Amino acid sequence: MDADSYFWKTKKRPLKTKPRTKPLPKAKEKYLEAEEGLFQELEENLIGYERKFQFEPTKNWRFDFHIVKLRLLIEIAGSPWAVGRGGKKIANAFNKYDLAEDMGYTFLRFEPHQIESGYAINWIQSQLKRLEDGTDQTISTDRTD
Repeated sequence: MDADSYFWKTKKRPLKTKPRTKPLPKAKEKYLEAEEGLFQELEENLIGYERKFQFEPTKNWRFDFHIVKLRLLIEIAGSPWAVGRGGKKIANAFNKYDLAEDMGYTFLRFEPHQIESGYAINWIQSQLKRLEDGTDQTISTDRTD
C-alpha cells in the first residue's frame, strides 16, 4: 500500500524510517588546538587532571578537563560537549552546570584564545598556590579594631 492510500484510509502518516537522533557535531579546529595546548601545559606543570571527565554516570555529559586537586571542571568553548544553540540544549547545559555545583565541583568555560595566551594555565596555577598557602588572599587576617 502506498503512503497516500494509507493516509486516506487511516488518517495517519506512515512512520518515518529515518533515525531521529543526530550524531554529535564535530569539534572545531580552534577547539582541538586549544584542548591539545591545555593538555600539554597541564602535563608540563605536573598538574593532576582527567580528560573527558563524566561526573554523572547516568548522563552523557562530559567536561573537557577535571583538575582533581581543585575539583575544577573545565569546558572549552567549541567542544562537542559544550552548549549549542537552541532552547533545549541550553536548558540541558544549565542542568549540567547546576548538578556539577550541587556535587561540589566548580566549573569554568575557557575560550580557545584564553588557553593559547596562557591565561588559563596561569589562573589554574594561582588557584593551586592559593590552596597550598591555606589562606584566602581576599580576606585580611589581621583585623585591628
